[in-house]
Formats: sequence, structure tokens, C-alpha cells
Amino acid sequence: MTESAETYDLILRGAEVLTPNGRQACDVAVSGGRIAGLGDFGGARAAMTLDLEGLTVLPGVIDTQVHFREPGLEHKEDLESGTRAAALGGVVAVFEMPNTKPSTLDAAALEDKLARARGRAWTDHAFFMGSAAENAEALGELERLPGCCGVKIFMGSSTGSLLVEDDETLREVLRCGHRRVAVHCEDEDRLRERLELVRDGADVAMHPEWRDAETALRATRRLLRLSREVGRRVHVLHVTTAEEVTELARHRDIATCEVTPQHLTLAAPECYERLGTLAQMNPPIREARHRAGLWEGVNQGLFDVVGSDHAPHTLEEKGGDYPRTPSGMPGVQTLLPLLLDHHAAGRLTLERLVDLTSAGAQRLYGLVGKGRIAVGYDADFTIVDLKARREITGAWLASKSGWSPFEGMTVTGWPIFTILRGNIVMREDELQSTPIGEPLRFQDTLQPDV
Repeated sequence: MTESAETYDLILRGAEVLTPNGRQACDVAVSGGRIAGLGDFGGARAAMTLDLEGLTVLPGVIDTQVHFREPGLEHKEDLESGTRAAALGGVVAVFEMPNTKPSTLDAAALEDKLARARGRAWTDHAFFMGSAAENAEALGELERLPGCCGVKIFMGSSTGSLLVEDDETLREVLRCGHRRVAVHCEDEDRLRERLELVRDGADVAMHPEWRDAETALRATRRLLRLSREVGRRVHVLHVTTAEEVTELARHRDIATCEVTPQHLTLAAPECYERLGTLAQMNPPIREARHRAGLWEGVNQGLFDVVGSDHAPHTLEEKGGDYPRTPSGMPGVQTLLPLLLDHHAAGRLTLERLVDLTSAGAQRLYGLVGKGRIAVGYDADFTIVDLKARREITGAWLASKSGWSPFEGMTVTGWPIFTILRGNIVMREDELQSTPIGEPLRFQDTLQPDV
């Protein structure tokens, strides 16, 4: 297609583009924040043209699991700093988790987060509603509020009412509502039973022994049994064991699942020997056989999305004595560089990378206008240099926590532009203009009049 009469806001020219048709050498025209056409726009006029020869245009990367800590824990991260890190890493949209202070358990808490993000968020965004016995009956309505991406269940590793550890409460939460529910699967009873292994102090290398593979598998099996009983679709977050990969493959009619870059990249015991408590997260980084099992899940098409589980803590907090040190690590900014490096190493095709970082999120959560480079969709692009070799440095990192377990690592593949609704947000490691992030829209939520 050639267009010459119309004037566009932006034309991307000269790059390889990942479209639903596969890889294409084509131009992309943008008008009014949306994709106006794919093809040859050599004779067209545009307010801005980007010559991208040698670069690759991906659909805008979506990170479906981040913890940005606001409100209540802003010394670790906030919505501005977290979305800044995301944009610098090539991410155009994030789903943020409910374990803030206070927890996101009602409409007022959701609206407070949306208000805090207004004018401060560098990326588009949505927020999970936390589940608890106290709000179970209301979840069917809460999950449909504008700006809500769905309901999150913590079967383990949370505090207060956000911890849904017993079958009765879990069953009730699953019964209330219809959207896909995201779940942290660790069995709280087994965690308590095994706490004696580390309670009085231990080497952090004991973390995957305390929170062993059976702890994750037991919770995942319980979730699958109950979700099938009540007929509710579920999404298992940060899968870490080879056994879960096998189990989830038997339940694809009701269950989708996520893997993180850190579980695909790091392995015990080496990561604990090298990084100490900086490698501590829940569920844990496990030994190489589990990492191999996760890659098998990627290659067999099991995993639907990659999420960073960005969960920052300060170095001072991480510097305490295990097991009193907090679990979690930053990751939103390094998600794409790590995956591009795996692509360069031959472990991940570019098409599969796109499916895991954009199309999968759109498919699972019913995102409106996101997740693909197609006419009528939002003009969200992550433009990368597949051949660039770059070191992940502290100077590049934007998280308030100020560190990454991957600092010092050299990767092949790097984000060059982050473009959100046709606006350049990041260009060559520099943020442009001011934050323009907006709430994400979903097909099955209550939307205001447009």
C-alpha cells in the first residue's frame, strides 16, 4: 500500500516490523495515536519520520506483573520511578500489584492509585484488585472497574487479609466474578511447617530448600482443583518448577501461566553464592533442572506471558540477616534486555518473544487496542537493536532501589525507542517530554463513555 495524499503524525521507515503476518520489511504510519497503515509510505507526508534502518520494531512490551510500592512504601519505589524504569527498558504498559499500604481491596483504593498515576506515569497502566475474605462477595463488581486488570490471589507469601491460604476462602474468591484470576502459588501450611529449617538463621542458599518445589506444586494443584470445581479461569504467576510445567500442561482449558526472566536466567546454588540475598525472591530461584524445565515450557508453548515480578527493596533492607531479609528484586527495566539476550543466544525466537511480551497479555486479559502492530491498534512500539552489545550498569537503572541482580552483565539486544500511542517516550536511553501514561482499557470492564 502506498499513501501520498494524507499527512500522518508519524512514519516509521526502514525497519523490520513484527506484525501478525510475521516479520515484514515495511513502513508504519501513525495518525491520532493509532496505527493507520502498514506498507510503503515513501511518498507520504508526516509531521515526523523516523529512519530506523537496521532496527526492529516490536509491538509495545507489556509487563503484567510489577510491584511499584505506592502508596505506603515509596522509599522502595513509586509510580513515577517505576514507570520511568519501565519506559527506559522498552516497556509501554504495566499491571501493578495490590500489596501496597493500604492494600488495594476496594474501589477507593483503586481510584487512589489511578489518581496518583495521573500525570506521573511514563507508561500506560492498570492495577490488580487484591482478594480477601472481607471483599470476596464484591470482587465480581470490583474487577470490572475502569483501570482494574483483574483480581490477584496470594496463596502464600503475603500478610494480613491479602493472604488467602485456606480452601474455603479460596473457593469463595474464585466463585465471585468471571475474569481470569492471577495467583501466587505457594502453600502456606507447608511454608510454616518448613520454617524451622531457617527460622534461627541460615545461609540464603537455603531459600529454595525452605520454599521447596513441593511448596509450589502443592499450591498449584490445589488451585487447579478448586478452579475446575467452580469453573473459574486462573493464571498461575511466576512458575518455578519443572513439575508445575508438566501439571499445567494438563489443564490448559482453565489455566494460563507466566514465567519470569530471572527464573529463565539464574540458577541455584550459583546465584546465591554470587549475589547473596539479592537473589532472594518468592517463589525462589531454583537449581538448573528447574530452569531447564521452564525453558521446555517456553519451547513447547506452555507459557502465555513473561512478567518481571519487579519487586524492589533497598540495599539496606537486603543487607540484613536471612531469613529476615525481604524477598524480591527489581526487574521491569531489565525484562526486555534479558529476553533479547536469550534471543541472541538462540534460546528464544523473536516471534515467541513478541507473543510472551505483548500478544499474550492482550489475549489473556482482553486488552483494548494493545499487543499487536495492526491497523486501528494503539501506536505502541518497542524499537530494538538486535545486534547492540550493552552492559547493564547502575547508571542506567532508574528504580529507586538502585540495584539489579544483572548489573555488570553484558547483553546482546537493546531497546532504542519506546513509543506510546505515537509519542516518543524514550529515545536512546533518554526519556522525552513529560509522563503521558493513561489507564489501560479492557474488553470486559465497565468503561466510561468515550
